Amino acid sequence: MRVASLGDSALVVEIGETIGEATHARVQAALHLLEAEPLPAVVELVPAFTTVTLFYEPLRAVRAGAPPENIPGWLEGAVRKRLARLPVNPPARRGRAVEIPVCYDPEFAPDLPEIARHTGLSPEEVVRRHHESAYLVHLLGFAPGFPYMGGTPPELALPRRAVPRANVPAGSVGIIGTLCCIYPVETPGGWNLVGRTPQRLFNLAEDPPAFLHPGDRVRFRPITREEFAQLSAA
Repeated sequence: MRVASLGDSALVVEIGETIGEATHARVQAALHLLEAEPLPAVVELVPAFTTVTLFYEPLRAVRAGAPPENIPGWLEGAVRKRLARLPVNPPARRGRAVEIPVCYDPEFAPDLPEIARHTGLSPEEVVRRHHESAYLVHLLGFAPGFPYMGGTPPELALPRRAVPRANVPAGSVGIIGTLCCIYPVETPGGWNLVGRTPQRLFNLAEDPPAFLHPGDRVRFRPITREEFAQLSAA
């Protein structure tokens, strides 16, 4: 485990080195330990692929006993004390099993022909392999409710688009490498678009507003253009 300062009000705790289910389990276990025994002055914990970042208020840390000249070192000691109980191979904390409808029609999958050419597979085979895979939500980031999911078959791995789109519609499903995403809102983006879902991924009227959460297991269910329209209107 490595700990490093991020500016003057955050620490990054590196839990693992590679993206995968084992590292995800360790990140979530570390997050649970840090949440169970809150650190003085820490105002937010942010898990990622291989790290947990702790954001803190320096003045509150000093009031809690941190030496003004070495607040990061004081907090690092507290972090290491709590994470000394972190198992090497903790059991995965199971999230929800979530099915998400996706329409793979050309209207919603502008990059499907290029994906097929890049992989040497037919468009139909790309779609089949994509929706038959299971995906793990590693983290949310980039935009509110934007899920970074592992599980894309290696044969569908693709580089980021050379020229990002200025506008990617909400609900678009994308691939980069062996990661998969769903755009919760319309935003610029450089992922390769393979389909679109009518499922709303972020809604401020809901509690919590994000539909997906780290640890959730996602499967995609192919739907027709007509089903997409019906579900969008519901």
